[in-house]
Amino acid sequence: MFYESISPKEVAERLTNGEVLNLIDVRELSEYEIARIEGAKLLPLSQFNEWINDLQPEKEIIVMCHHGIRSANLCMFLVRNGFEKVINLDGGIDLW
Repeated sequence: MFYESISPKEVAERLTNGEVLNLIDVRELSEYEIARIEGAKLLPLSQFNEWINDLQPEKEIIVMCHHGIRSANLCMFLVRNGFEKVINLDGGIDLW
């Protein structure tokens, strides 16, 4: 029961190849306004209870934050709760 990791380079390649990714950014709005990946959906961890039930456990989810720690914690939670294709962005937006 583990989640996968993906490098910023791999995400960039997938986006360049035209893939539509389910990229979730769990940072706060103030962080998102400074830097973001085009197409990432902002779902702040501080509002977790408001959006967690909207995620689909059977779909691939790539989770990101600033450095990859908050997103890693969310990835662990998701895997423990039945999500099957959970991927953490290594190094977060900082390495992007």
